[in-house]
Amino acid sequence: MLKSDLESNLVTHQRSHTGEKPFSCLQCGKCFISKSNLDTHERSHTGEKPFPCSRCGKCFITKAKLRAHQRSHTGEKPFSCSLCGKCFSQKSHLVKHERIHTGEKPYSCSLCGKCFISKSNLNIHERIHTGEKPYLCSLCGKCFTDKLHLVRHSRSHTGEKPYSCSECGKCFTSKSNLVRHERSHTGERPY
Repeated sequence: MLKSDLESNLVTHQRSHTGEKPFSCLQCGKCFISKSNLDTHERSHTGEKPFPCSRCGKCFITKAKLRAHQRSHTGEKPFSCSLCGKCFSQKSHLVKHERIHTGEKPYSCSLCGKCFISKSNLNIHERIHTGEKPYLCSLCGKCFTDKLHLVRHSRSHTGEKPYSCSECGKCFTSKSNLVRHERSHTGERPY
């Protein structure tokens, strides 16, 4: 790395401490600590996804998102929890998981004070207050607050049951139903 690159990286890093965000998006006004972060953000407005997966053709906004996606093809899970050993394909998933052990819930609802382990969980929760249900089932018109609930609901139309018990082969529409069923084999009673 050149000296000028190192100096530039240091200046950008220092902004994470000072809070300075000198690069702003002309479309929405959101500000960033570096030009590269702004460039990446601007792709959310243009829809540009210049990094395609060579295996399936799906495209991504950043190289980092492409690398994380490629692990879905390889099965690689390089990030492991030091407390329970569970492995993850993305560092952000590990960080979120570790909060289960620590009890940390850094995201709180400004309306009711309920706390969450991730920003995405907070965003979904806030829709309870706003009544927003942006995910629409194209088959029956039912609306949902998040994509996961829509996907689960869609299985009621398709009959798909992608989660199967390794013990008896019974299939389920959701992972939570499978986990509940598997306890019947082990006799575990968590509550």
